[in-house]
Amino acid sequence: MALLYKADPVRGERWQALFAEQAPDIEWRAWPDIGDPHDVRYLAAWQAPENLDSLLPNLQVLFALSAGVDQLDLGRLPQSLPVVRLLDPGITKGMCEYASFAVLGLHRDMLRYRQQQAEKCWQAHRLVPAHQRRVGVLGLGLQARQILTTLRPYGFALSGWARSLHHIPGVDCFAGPDQLPVFLGQCDILLCALPLTEQTQGILDRELFQQLPKGAALINMGRGGHLVEEDLLEALDSGQLSAAVLDVLQQEPAGPDHPFWQHPKILLTPHIAAMTQPESAFSVLLENIRRHQRGEPMLGQIDRKQGY
Repeated sequence: MALLYKADPVRGERWQALFAEQAPDIEWRAWPDIGDPHDVRYLAAWQAPENLDSLLPNLQVLFALSAGVDQLDLGRLPQSLPVVRLLDPGITKGMCEYASFAVLGLHRDMLRYRQQQAEKCWQAHRLVPAHQRRVGVLGLGLQARQILTTLRPYGFALSGWARSLHHIPGVDCFAGPDQLPVFLGQCDILLCALPLTEQTQGILDRELFQQLPKGAALINMGRGGHLVEEDLLEALDSGQLSAAVLDVLQQEPAGPDHPFWQHPKILLTPHIAAMTQPESAFSVLLENIRRHQRGEPMLGQIDRKQGY
């Protein structure tokens, strides 16, 4: 029985060492050295290879090495193949750290001060108390709820929106398309933590920006496909939005001529809000393999119809 790994080779070396130490019964193989494909029961990958059903005829589970699975073309995977996302506590911690940095940076006007430094301008601006700053989170999944918990001690007025109603202590929760405009209308800082689906593709567009208070700021920690990039530039240039922190783009890496590189109101980071770390993720992956071997439900298995 073998597990095939298809992702970053440097981190793959650490994964291999962990399996050798703690699960020697599972043979480790690294793409593209498949060996006998009939031996491969598990695939751990960021993106799946083509023609999985013929390439790995005895594959039983695809483990996505990420918190989301939108990088996978689910329609091209065998319908009977379970797809399991990685519930790595290290990913959640990284997301919370990044969200705190981004929200606090926007709250304290750090993009403006960065620009002033480049211009050698020494000028202070009015500080808005945290309790007067309204922070809203699009999406109320596991990561988003942890982000809200992390932000709560700062004293921000917190709200969240999802397709279905949630109840979170200290958070004003909104649900469904009818309540989306009301939610947006009270967000000084909007943070997107949605999964990318057909319903959320391009949700961060001109229409949505117009429903935010004038001068609001945006953080996109979801996926690049959530954002209509041209609409963001228009909203920033018109003053409808004051700033944006972006960790994801439609096309990554950004090309040298991408307008976000030099935009004074945009802070761009290279998809680093959270990264899977073998040390924190190994026990989660191994437990799911053992669960599968025992015939028990695996943690993080996605609903193929919903796409997450």
